[in-house]
Amino acid sequence: MNENDFKNVVDYNSKSKGSFGRNVLTPFISSVLGCTLVIGTCFGVPSIKEKIIGKVDTNTQSSYNATVNDGIINSNLVSLSNYSDTAVFAASKILPSIVGITITYDVTTSSYFSMFGFNSGNSKTEATASGSGIILSADGYIVTNNHVVDSSTESQYYEISEAKSIKVSLYGDEKTYDATIVGKDSQTDLAVLKIDKTDLTPAEFADSDSVKVGEFAMAVGNPLDLGTTITCGVVSAINRKVEDSEKTASYTCIQTDAAINSGNSGGALVNSQGQVIGINTLKVSSTGVEGIGFAIPINSTTDIINQLKTYNKVRRPYIGIKGRDLNEATAKKYNLSEGIYIVYIDEYSAAEKASLKIGDVIIEADGKKITTMNELNEIKNTHSIGDTMKLKIVRDGKEKEISIELGEQQ
Repeated sequence: MNENDFKNVVDYNSKSKGSFGRNVLTPFISSVLGCTLVIGTCFGVPSIKEKIIGKVDTNTQSSYNATVNDGIINSNLVSLSNYSDTAVFAASKILPSIVGITITYDVTTSSYFSMFGFNSGNSKTEATASGSGIILSADGYIVTNNHVVDSSTESQYYEISEAKSIKVSLYGDEKTYDATIVGKDSQTDLAVLKIDKTDLTPAEFADSDSVKVGEFAMAVGNPLDLGTTITCGVVSAINRKVEDSEKTASYTCIQTDAAINSGNSGGALVNSQGQVIGINTLKVSSTGVEGIGFAIPINSTTDIINQLKTYNKVRRPYIGIKGRDLNEATAKKYNLSEGIYIVYIDEYSAAEKASLKIGDVIIEADGKKITTMNELNEIKNTHSIGDTMKLKIVRDGKEKEISIELGEQQ
């Protein structure tokens, strides 16, 4: 290659490099710089930034939440601090309205030999139990569960006396106050107490009929006699039918997974506004069961509470029978109709006046087929004292209609 040829190659390479930079590299770099400038500008404008990535609260930890409306999934970032603030607000509102209750009673235990007819004496000890309550008014009225204050029971092995004393402790107050029972009702498991104290903070009641499954729920009470404690969860179900441990009473309850422990009975289940939606009453305790507690809806308690304050009892319509439930299998076994077999009739009762007899089987009440005493009582309790209730019974294999004028339960 001569000198001229070498010069021509150098000139060509220089021109090629200049052409590449001018035709390719320069436009590419300009494009990148332009995009960067546009994106930077967009992110600097809040309205454009929110449309691109959504609104994010950079000051709080967040979690992903998706909701479905009309089949379209809308995703939002929900601040966890908002949940914390909700719990703090609800707690601060309800805590001054929750009390701890301690009852003292005697337990008389039968000795081993006395069970077999030998008089070797019984032993008596003093015991205590705890529960919770909700302040109803500034002048000292408190609502709780009947089973918190009604300790009286007995068996062949032991006897538990009525409460010898009932002490109430207030939130933020080191003193305890003596309480008296104004009225109590085993059928609804409610009782009203009174303490000699004024300027209390009554709880605010919500409309429990508007409670929805999944909404925030906080249980507040005195578990294990530890003092006022809160636990949080959600409303797991509404209108849940449950029975007490002895299966002698049935309740329609709010179910929650907020922890309810021994001593929480009589305390409050509240919503996100710190308003009472229910009175904690039952917890399912069993192997393999977690997070199932129940509260009596507050709407169903207001009339009962007012009657306990006014009459010291609940005035209810009364039939005056004791019955045994006959399911299909039992009825078939004894060649009877499915329904309620009457085993006892109170003297001078509405049932006696209507000529009901032991051995009658009630199969309908007000035109509705029934098979249990709970179902009969539910229909009866829709009536007032003095109302007429229509029953259909089976007597000696024949159906018969009977009208009964409801009396007042004593």
